[in-house]
Amino acid sequence: MTLTDAAPTAHAVPRESVHRPRHPLDLMATVGMLQRGRNDPTMVVEGGRIWMAFRTDAGVATLCLRATSGGVHATAWGPGATEALDRVPALCGADDDQSGFDVSGHPRLAEVARRNPGIRLTRTGRVFDALTCAIIEQKVTGMQAFGAWRHLVSRNGERAPGPTPRPMFAAPHSEVWRAIPSWEFHRAGLEPPQARTIARAAMRGPSIERAVLAASDGDGRERVLTSLPGIGPWTSAETRIRALGDPDAVSVGDFHLAHEVGFALTGSRTDDDGMLELLAPWAGHRQRVIRLIFASGVREPRRGARLAPEDHRDR
Repeated sequence: MTLTDAAPTAHAVPRESVHRPRHPLDLMATVGMLQRGRNDPTMVVEGGRIWMAFRTDAGVATLCLRATSGGVHATAWGPGATEALDRVPALCGADDDQSGFDVSGHPRLAEVARRNPGIRLTRTGRVFDALTCAIIEQKVTGMQAFGAWRHLVSRNGERAPGPTPRPMFAAPHSEVWRAIPSWEFHRAGLEPPQARTIARAAMRGPSIERAVLAASDGDGRERVLTSLPGIGPWTSAETRIRALGDPDAVSVGDFHLAHEVGFALTGSRTDDDGMLELLAPWAGHRQRVIRLIFASGVREPRRGARLAPEDHRDR
């Protein structure tokens, strides 16, 4: 029997399911925000489909999501296919509780919410992946961070199964991150503090995930994450937004966020303290307000020169 005559392995056979959300869902706005640049090796958005590659307890999986009139059609490949399908509802915002969220007192936000009822907060459940990605994005431009993520994951991650539209990779396990040599981080364009923070976090990867998932609320998760060397409020918030769909997380210290929130809500920029004061009426749902601001399309006019990326690889 030739190779082409052989029956496909169990992992090569896709598994399928349909998720029928009980709420309006904009799949691209909800799940698409997880993509880290157009060339993200872990995620591809193409032809109305979202392709994702990630690790599960059973092994690596590729998941393809497509919105249809009957719900979200999900197809998964690989040893982790069953677990990947189990995660679809959370990815589509099924755990996103909007109880108590009210923007009726702010006409502009109320109109954005009315026009975008399908924006939900996604939840991957993959704390260490989100933490590593956030560390890479510390104090650099998006272009630099996306390039470093692509470089490191493509070279150290696990190849995704299935008919992906281009070669895709699941982010490495914490043990693999821990073993990446310093010169590989340097080649990716990361500064030594970022590389050391990733390596230290990787030494405690599973215990970090357990502690964060066991915490009862956002403050508890914040305490776990910021107890780690090199992890501050910005990195903690970015991790909680992606991995846990934290509705109250605010990325304090972001280069642009306070300016954008201030401009959208008052017509003028503000600083982090001013942003927190403006968002205070929606305590418990501040990330939800930020998502509506981004969905509004309102942006502060750019003034001055664009921030120039700094290349550390020749040092």
